[in-house]
Amino acid sequence: MKKRGPWTTLSERKAYETPWIAVSHHEVIDPGGKQGVYGVIHFKHIAVGIIPLDEELNTWIVGQYRYPLETYSWEIPEGGGKRDIPAVESAKRELREEVGITADRWTEVLQMDLSNSASDEHAVIFVAQGLSFHEPEPDHDEELEQRKLPFDELYQMVLRGEVRDSLTVAAVLKVKLMLMEGKLPG
Repeated sequence: MKKRGPWTTLSERKAYETPWIAVSHHEVIDPGGKQGVYGVIHFKHIAVGIIPLDEELNTWIVGQYRYPLETYSWEIPEGGGKRDIPAVESAKRELREEVGITADRWTEVLQMDLSNSASDEHAVIFVAQGLSFHEPEPDHDEELEQRKLPFDELYQMVLRGEVRDSLTVAAVLKVKLMLMEGKLPG
């Protein structure tokens, strides 16, 4: 038996595993004293997201088909990074791969726990500035479309619900607030 806050774990076993996630099955006693089951998804990597901003406050988004949702999605450049290296290093790699951009200045703007009722997925979001441009180098299993647009246009897309990816929505709202308050380094 193991205590986890007001929960008691009676047993735990790995139910399923891929290179990216592991799902564990927990027999538990809930805070109300009832015995039950809790499934937990463990993400083997952290999620990173990047809002690249040029001097005119343009940004870049990436379009791709998302298999679990069966829909096409526009998102900030994002991906996964190993837990044993700094998140900013993974963010630099993702930005270069997905849109062909490198940056001189990186500002961490947000950390998030995603779907914390069922998973331990953690995300770190950055703003990249002082941009240089190269050819994108997507992974072999990615079919990506890149789009440059004014940051305020992306903000309006979020407000209209046209962009729904959680990392993108949270990052855009946070960066808009930081820009309004003059808290983002120039």
